[in-house]
Amino acid sequence: MVKKLLSVLHGEAAAVPPVWLMRQAGRYLPEYRALRAKAPDFVQFCLNPGLAADVTLQPVRRFQLDAAILFADILLIPHALGQKLWFAEGEGPRLEPLRDGKDIAALRYDGEKLADHP
Repeated sequence: MVKKLLSVLHGEAAAVPPVWLMRQAGRYLPEYRALRAKAPDFVQFCLNPGLAADVTLQPVRRFQLDAAILFADILLIPHALGQKLWFAEGEGPRLEPLRDGKDIAALRYDGEKLADHP
């Protein structure tokens, strides 16, 4: 599989061309919801290597695809910068507003926030 993908990426023709499938993590799928229930919140779900690997492979397993993009979320960026992030029930993610340059200047990257901490 990997060899076929790499050869196509190097410009070689393939009898069966690769297909790009863009999707959200599959929140509607029962296997996604079962994995999601194993983490206390969405950020911890994203930061758990085992859960992230499993959710990455779900579409490969379900649709027999040749490759996958590693599961992550854009919310990890403000999280790593120290911006307050929370989830409002029935509404989704919320970020503390950045109202001026002082708020922006106060942001600091903390790579430790992107590490898995049990």
